[in-house]
Amino acid sequence: MISESPKPSGSARLINLPVISDPRGDLTFVEGSNHVPFDVARVYYLYNVPVDADRGGHAHRVLQQVVFALSGSFRLKVDDGFEKTDYWLRNPRQGVLIDRLIWREMDSFSQGAVCMVLASNRYDEGDYIRDYGAFQKAVGAKL
Repeated sequence: MISESPKPSGSARLINLPVISDPRGDLTFVEGSNHVPFDVARVYYLYNVPVDADRGGHAHRVLQQVVFALSGSFRLKVDDGFEKTDYWLRNPRQGVLIDRLIWREMDSFSQGAVCMVLASNRYDEGDYIRDYGAFQKAVGAKL
């Protein structure tokens, strides 16, 4: 960790959603501004991802997200410009909350994996940082 540079306001952490279980199965739910720290403005999901494909490879200036593996598994790699962390997602009631200014990449999708993302804002191409060097500058990381 580089201590000379200030860390960005962004972070990533695991969150657990509630589960209601009975003999018929499990039910998990999510409420915006309750289980996640924002109102959900957009939901999208990835599926039929080839097992050797990479997804992500960007950060957001403002957007917050929570990423879940609804089925199967995949690796989510997050980077705040100072530290890198890998999360292996495979439990549909556990997600990773990704704050603003966090670089994210996904890989190692299992066959049949389904990734669902809850987003704080609607799609806005201008919110994306797609160049890693520009991301590092935005968070004040030493290059």
